[in-house]
Amino acid sequence: MHIGLYVDAKLPPERYGGTERVVLWLGRALIELGHKVTYFAHSGSRVDFAEVRPAHGAGPDRSALPADLSILHYHGGVVPEDPGLPVCQTVHGNSRLALTYHQNSIFVSANHARNHNATAFVHNGMDAVGLPEPDFSAGNGPFVFLAKAAWKAKNVKGAIAVARKAGGRIEVLGGTRLNLKMGFRLTLDPRARFHGMVGDAEKARYLKHSRGLIFPVLWNEPFGVAVAEAMYFGTPVFATPYGSLPELVTPETGYLSASASELAEAARDPARYDRRAIHAYWQNHFSARQMALKYLDYYQRILDGETLHPGPIKAPVTRTSELLPWLP
Repeated sequence: MHIGLYVDAKLPPERYGGTERVVLWLGRALIELGHKVTYFAHSGSRVDFAEVRPAHGAGPDRSALPADLSILHYHGGVVPEDPGLPVCQTVHGNSRLALTYHQNSIFVSANHARNHNATAFVHNGMDAVGLPEPDFSAGNGPFVFLAKAAWKAKNVKGAIAVARKAGGRIEVLGGTRLNLKMGFRLTLDPRARFHGMVGDAEKARYLKHSRGLIFPVLWNEPFGVAVAEAMYFGTPVFATPYGSLPELVTPETGYLSASASELAEAARDPARYDRRAIHAYWQNHFSARQMALKYLDYYQRILDGETLHPGPIKAPVTRTSELLPWLP
């Protein structure tokens, strides 16, 4: 099968680029499974394991499509009414607008699909290429927060409170102590160290030895790649029970609660979690290979003439400024 992957961005991403990273992981896994992949992305993109053809924000021009392309998989942009070949689309985020999505739209968790009045979903998977091997004897380092700390919905203050109640320090990856971009926010807690936006090497350095990832989001998280990144290293996850998180975090891999005190109590004893088992859970559920296999099933269904939903999907607003409950 020859699969086209379109992303409305430049590859590789210059900074974090969550969606772009997932698309890169997916393409490499599809190739490893024996398929051909062509990327369509903004000018200047480079991928060392597959061909890249330029595409603008609306998607690739028909003239740029290889003659033998089997299916075109959109990640962003707008699927045209008459694309000229089989297509599907992955919706990665939540929207402040009520939107209509293509009937072959796929979401990134069961909860994410339900919130959009849909059923098709594939959990994101993570590629471990270039990452160090997990150290299952580790786990005594500081807690980690990994998200865009400037977003109130990511709840960095809550993460710091959990770490403090659990008697530990926390490394904040994805934010700065003083943030002026979204209003004046200054975090003075000395137990928290801020590292700004970080690359894979620095993330790996902290996650590999961390007591746990604290991920107390206050919105319906579509997926949460940080959870998969932590589980790769065998690091338990302490999170709120919102959005996709009940699908991702089991009692063996972490703990869910909307209470800082309950999360802290669960996080006090990281030795209760089997880091080797957490890594195995990642491998069986959230690796790039598992993601690619699930997408291949959807691709084949579409190529066989099936539509994933009866018609265009009319979705309500899925992102608001209202935060979900958080207890001390």
